[in-house]
Amino acid sequence: MSSLSQALWVLLLGSLLGLELIGKVPPTLHTPLMSGANAISGITVLASLTLIAQAHGQPALLLLGGASLAFALFNVVGGFVVTDRMLAMFARKSDRR
Repeated sequence: MSSLSQALWVLLLGSLLGLELIGKVPPTLHTPLMSGANAISGITVLASLTLIAQAHGQPALLLLGGASLAFALFNVVGGFVVTDRMLAMFARKSDRR
């Protein structure tokens, strides 16, 4: 099995697993779980960087690694923004920005 084929299988299975897991989370728990998702996305960032480093000039793997890195960084930044807004709701009125 080629490395491109393996990478595509990992992407497909990871996407399906993520869809299944996120679909099972009730809306009331979604925001508090954002910090945990940030940690998981941090692992995805490391995996993306590893894929890019081991692509050895293969354009398809570089593209796949770049796309996964962009999505993971978008998720991490968005998660921190949402978590910050959530925590701001619980701050005292005098402490709010």
